[in-house]
Amino acid sequence: MTALKSPSSAAALPSRTLWLAALAGFAAAALLSLALSPRVQNAVFDGWQRIAPRDLSASDVRIVAIGDESLDVIGSWPWPRRVFATLTQRLTEGGASAIGFDIIFAEPDAVSPSRFSRLYPPDSAAAEAWLGQLGSMDDEFAEAISTAPVVLGRAGVTLGGADPAELSQWATITGKPPAAMPRFPLVQRNLDTLEQRAAGFGLLNGKPDGDGRVRGVPLVLQTGDAVVPGLALELARVALEQQSGADAEITLTPGMLRVGDRAIPVDSEGRMRLHFAEIPQAHVYSAIEILSEDFDLTQLRGKIVIVSLTAEGSPDIVATPLGSEMFGVLVQAQAADAIRRGGWLVRPAWAQVAEWAAGALLAIILLLLAARQTRGRMTWGVLAAAVVILPLASWMLFRFADTLFDPVRPLLLGSGAALAVFGALFREARRERAVLRDAQSRTEGELDAARAIQLGMLPDRAALARLDPRIDISAQLEAAKSVGGDFYDIIPLDKDRVVILIADVTGKGVPAALFMALSKALSRSAMLRSPGDLADTAAMLNAELMRDSGDALGLTMLLCLIDLATGRVEMVNAGHDNPLRITNAGEVIDEPLEGGPPFCIMDYPWPSEHLTLLPGEALVLITDGVTEAQNAHEQLFGTQRTRDALVADQSSAAQMVATLCDAVRAFEAGTDPSDDLTVVAFRYLGANRA
Repeated sequence: MTALKSPSSAAALPSRTLWLAALAGFAAAALLSLALSPRVQNAVFDGWQRIAPRDLSASDVRIVAIGDESLDVIGSWPWPRRVFATLTQRLTEGGASAIGFDIIFAEPDAVSPSRFSRLYPPDSAAAEAWLGQLGSMDDEFAEAISTAPVVLGRAGVTLGGADPAELSQWATITGKPPAAMPRFPLVQRNLDTLEQRAAGFGLLNGKPDGDGRVRGVPLVLQTGDAVVPGLALELARVALEQQSGADAEITLTPGMLRVGDRAIPVDSEGRMRLHFAEIPQAHVYSAIEILSEDFDLTQLRGKIVIVSLTAEGSPDIVATPLGSEMFGVLVQAQAADAIRRGGWLVRPAWAQVAEWAAGALLAIILLLLAARQTRGRMTWGVLAAAVVILPLASWMLFRFADTLFDPVRPLLLGSGAALAVFGALFREARRERAVLRDAQSRTEGELDAARAIQLGMLPDRAALARLDPRIDISAQLEAAKSVGGDFYDIIPLDKDRVVILIADVTGKGVPAALFMALSKALSRSAMLRSPGDLADTAAMLNAELMRDSGDALGLTMLLCLIDLATGRVEMVNAGHDNPLRITNAGEVIDEPLEGGPPFCIMDYPWPSEHLTLLPGEALVLITDGVTEAQNAHEQLFGTQRTRDALVADQSSAAQMVATLCDAVRAFEAGTDPSDDLTVVAFRYLGANRA
């Protein structure tokens, strides 16, 4: 995108039009941003998480996994409650500060003696009495729970659960709950004998985002009329109470949850957004490890321990920013660790305001660059700087402040406004060029005078052959009856550098011929006075030409500055046909140039473009009198025929020029030419020919 530059354009296209275009582009980009917002933002923020996951090496949360290895040793699921009782006792002996079960024990123990005797009645009264004395394994588990800081899991459900009003022992939560907090009418609970002994309860519910990925963990939810904690929050609360010996109250304020002396930001759904991590393998134990007498229980002192089923086929598998498969217990463990040590991500209101403000600022800057006719490279520079700075700022905020800032939104807003402004400028430039072409088609006149001026000012073709042994150069201009004012010039600047230009005045008749003469004189003067940067020289030439050009006159020009010591060619294209490059293999290549509009239309930052010719390679410059030549059937000579003619004979520059001109005239087959025919060819012979 390039900011057009022209006093005449600024007058024809008022500032109000630019502002309206910018506003329309900004509004369209804003709507697009809002539509794409969740997906684009999540893609950016998930990418940052994958680049820099959180470090959990110092975490005091441990996981006891009931995996395939444990099931192979102890037996299939569900396990007897005596196993859980033993597991709980072992964890308690190890000094765990909180023990959470990511499992709901809703049914009585399947192998309790009472149930066994009903399924298999004893043959004798003595055996029946002995079984009755054994008691329930659920009672054993409950007894183990009663002496341990155990948090049992519950689940909010819509069907098949208990009335929340009948449940007790939820942690007390005060304050104003989040507005969009999930609500459940019923609760799936554990056996009453177990719940009576537990130190706390936490809901296991957690809904993924719309794309199926879990990015946050609900810390508080609602069941019935009660606000209740999630499993991770309740584990953190119980652990705090165990370690401090004092009650750890949970308090809600807008956007914030406090438990003890910790303040955790939550969103409108009561969720904490996690900075995810890979759980260290050393923090995960199998159940049979804990049950083994060889296990060092001191590893668990002061730790939060979460017990969960992780065997193959477990339904508790979720997708996270780090991957498509992660056991839910690993998410709960990270959430509990984040509550205790920090590790959440925040997206504060100021970040969203900053995104919109940055987008508006970028749009205004680009608009001002266009309105003040600033050079195009500065516009590109601002855009390039924004593309670098905004993602870098987003990354820095994520990495060092755990803050989520979307860099795509301001880039989209600024670019949308800029595209609309540049589109308005481009349409105006095309309109002005169309006006010039209409004037050209209406202006017919003194062609002989124009041809006389034109042909009399051209370089001597014989002198071109003696210009320098390092270059083979030739040119030919054949005037038409309806002449537009073609010309070319070859200007040596010093012992190594030569300017070769070809041009076409867009006007007609005597005015065009006079302007061609003026343009040629000013071109030579500008090249000799400013032999430095070709883009600056082109801008200076355009400024001088605009002072003397008529309203309907324009000038296309292709400037080539060749360094005969290196073969490097610097080019500026002002609305002209691209040069054709002929390689040593004989291939004809169109060299596409960015270029810009013709001279004398507006101020414009014509870019300087470069290529390097190898010894033996050539460039051919033409006017549109070649490609737009017509035959009796109004067919155009075109680009392909131009290439074919150049392929036919490449023995010398003179031969290439002659062959191309002859091919055009043969194609016209006697039809009156509609425009001047101008061809310039030069072949770089190499520095060693000096």
